[in-house]
Amino acid sequence: MSRRLIERRAFLRTTAATALAAGAATAGVLPAAAGSGRRPIPRPAIGMHLYTMRRSLAVDFAGTVQALAGIGYATVGVSGRHGHSAAAIRAMLDAAGLKAVLEHVGYDRLTNNLEGACEDVLTLGGHWVVTSSLPGSLYTLDGIRRAAAEFNRAGAVAATYGLKVLHHNHDAEFRTDGGRVLYDVLLEETDPDLVGYELDVYWAARGGYDAGDYFVRHPARFPALHVKDMAPGGGFADVGSGTLDFAAMFEHAHRGGVRQFLVEHDNPADELSTARNSFRYLRDLRF
Repeated sequence: MSRRLIERRAFLRTTAATALAAGAATAGVLPAAAGSGRRPIPRPAIGMHLYTMRRSLAVDFAGTVQALAGIGYATVGVSGRHGHSAAAIRAMLDAAGLKAVLEHVGYDRLTNNLEGACEDVLTLGGHWVVTSSLPGSLYTLDGIRRAAAEFNRAGAVAATYGLKVLHHNHDAEFRTDGGRVLYDVLLEETDPDLVGYELDVYWAARGGYDAGDYFVRHPARFPALHVKDMAPGGGFADVGSGTLDFAAMFEHAHRGGVRQFLVEHDNPADELSTARNSFRYLRDLRF
């Protein structure tokens, strides 16, 4: 390894450590409830996963993130650049007073260009490199075990940057193979110090499983959530307008290590309306 690269790595580790220390003060880690008290989600923990806003971002990225800040969001998960560099997105978020906490990347980038992904997440100011999905060929018991081994390898690399690798699920992770739930295999065969999970509560429910149960069974593995509601027919809904019981689901979120509640809707009719409705619900929620 060249001296220049060694110095670059040292600089990135220092930058990441500073960002994580600052983030710990503002990330909104949930405290356990005292007695029977009910608590809100800390405002710095309410974010928007930007996939929700992709049509608006494609037209006016800066104006869209300004609008999210005006609604009250504190953080975002980046998903799609819309022709902008990581540095340009960081500048637009800074101008709006928003903080990026993570970026979604493809599984191929995790396996082929993880260092570049880590540098981009540091540029954005985030903590986590998140795989958005797995290739379809990996949704078998053997495939999931290969993915777990890859996540451990990638997590070790990300740790040299002061970052952590997370995986974002769909419902396919909750299939069974050989009597095993694939998502459980991922959790059991990845190193908790290196690999975490961005649990998408909608897709878990579609797969037949409750997010709250995972918080209890696998504590401190879920620093970020995709908070997505389910319409009565099984489609997507603005958070708080569907069928999922978020108050019950979040009762043990502190045990799951949840730091970020990122709103997502895969196909909103009106993106800003969805952003407003979902934020208001999470702001007012007590559990």
